[in-house]
Amino acid sequence: MEFLSQFDPEVGEAVKAECSRQQRGIELIASENFVSPAVMAAVGSVLTNKY
Repeated sequence: MEFLSQFDPEVGEAVKAECSRQQRGIELIASENFVSPAVMAAVGSVLTNKY
């Protein structure tokens, strides 16, 4: 997240705020879930460079 904040401070702050919101609250929507750190790493990797 450090790189993101350096590259685009506004987006970095939005991501930090969302992370904080998810840690503070309880999700009551049954269809929502949290991905593992491994999935987050894969989504943010070269595997997303499809086009």
